Amino acid sequence: MEKKFLLFLGFLGASVVFIIASMSISASPVLDIAKFLLLLLGLFFDFMAIVSRYYTKFLIPLFTQRSKQVVLSKENAYWLSTSQDSILRKEGDDFIATVYISVPIYRSATEMTPEEKIDFSRQVSRMVSLSRYPVRFTTQLSTMNKDLYIMQLRSKISELENNEVSATQSGNSQKEIERIRGELSMWRNILDSINTSHSLELSTYVTVSASGAKEFEAVSLAEQKATELMAGISTIFGVAPSLVTGSELLKFIEPEFLIPYSTISERLIKNVEEQIV
Repeated sequence: MEKKFLLFLGFLGASVVFIIASMSISASPVLDIAKFLLLLLGLFFDFMAIVSRYYTKFLIPLFTQRSKQVVLSKENAYWLSTSQDSILRKEGDDFIATVYISVPIYRSATEMTPEEKIDFSRQVSRMVSLSRYPVRFTTQLSTMNKDLYIMQLRSKISELENNEVSATQSGNSQKEIERIRGELSMWRNILDSINTSHSLELSTYVTVSASGAKEFEAVSLAEQKATELMAGISTIFGVAPSLVTGSELLKFIEPEFLIPYSTISERLIKNVEEQIV
């Protein structure tokens, strides 16, 4: 039976129970109040039965919610395949695998002549018509996570500072000391410029999906479609597209990876240190 009809019967049954209960109570000044309340409850469930015939889609979430949160799905939204090159999700009994292809396009329309712009538009049109399957072409601008590079810079600066101290204490020539100080100043300037400026990354990528009864089947079909697309893209643009793998995939599906938290925390710490100093 449909939920709509079951809800209607439930309200109607509750109404009948309360009305019969109110009628079974004998008349007396004390019990008249209870009788009246039971009658009101019966009328209320009558009203809810009528409402349920037209507004079931609002009532069902109201009665099935837990802690004021409607549970849409207990399954994982997605997970990474064992091959680390596909995002998987389950829809019913089928698995759907999505593959991301990075397309290294280094040309900018601002630097093209009118003829080159027309040629580039034709290339894009050819790329769009490559596949008979649904394909998504996307260009995304995101903040680069520079934490690893910042750590390398700090390690280099620390090494040069130690070299400067050693050269001074060992009585090296002034020319050698000045060379170390000059290199140290260069790396400090690079670190300062990185911390105070935003580094943005422009990514062009293509996504294609495939479904299968088994996880490996969906992944295999998606990889096959991706291989065909990569061959066509390589021919059209003269570049070497590649599959996005591992944690790099999160950059396209997790909002947190668009603006890396750790990189922003480095900037905040530096700003606080500058204010304290």
